[in-house]
Formats: sequence, structure tokens, C-alpha cells
Amino acid sequence: MPDATDNSDNAEATARLETLVARLSDADLARDLGGGWTVSVALSHLAFWDRRIAFVLDRWMRDGTPHVEFDDDVVNYALEAIHAAVEPRQAARLAVESAKAADAAIARTPHDIASQLIAGDSAYLLRRKNHRTEHIEQIEGAL
Repeated sequence: MPDATDNSDNAEATARLETLVARLSDADLARDLGGGWTVSVALSHLAFWDRRIAFVLDRWMRDGTPHVEFDDDVVNYALEAIHAAVEPRQAARLAVESAKAADAAIARTPHDIASQLIAGDSAYLLRRKNHRTEHIEQIEGAL
């Protein structure tokens, strides 16, 4: 099981994300964040990474297939056009749903899997607060 602090930090970041998403107008979702990203692209990006983590952990718990690292920059670049094509309100909804799915998967991750992730320098999979907070602050700064 992950550290209780990680679970609490993740839940706090999810609540902050949910509060932010609830107050975003259509104009806010379209606001430019630079680098070709809008607020909705950033939310779709968060949704993807949280969904991926939920899937990785659930699969590992289900059938023993461990996490495999890959080039995050390549994935982010390849997905930019897809994120931009996601309807902004759907991106916002998916960001919150995916954060909750990731938090639930992390909370039920057994100690042995969590320990392997931490030992393998993949603790970030259990500590979603950092990634969410990075983009929440990016969005809040643009509003």
C-alpha cells in the first residue's frame, strides 16, 4: 500500500482540480497556455496520464504485468493533436474522473507493488499530486 501521505496528497490535488474545473468557463477552457496548449489541452493531458497510471496499476494487480517506462516526451508530443481535438468540457470532465480513478487504483495498490515502484524510481506513479499541481498552477496563472 502506498504511504498514507501520498493518498492524502493525491486526494487534496484531486479536490483542487475538481474545484478549478467547476469554475472554468468556456472562454477559460480555450485560454492559451503557450506552446500550442490551451487549458483544455492541459486537462486532457492530465486525464491521459492519470488514466494510464490507473490502467498500469490495475493490470499489475490483476495479472502481474509490471510497469514499463517509455519516453514521456514522445508520448506528449504524439498526443498533442489528439488532446486539442477533445471537446473542452469533455477534457475537463475526464481530468477529474481520471484523477479519481488513479487515486482509487493507487489506494488499493499492495505494498509489494508500491515498494517495487519506489525502488525502481517510479514513485511518481503513486504521487500524482506533483503532476496535477504543476498543471493546476499553470492554469490558475493563466486565468
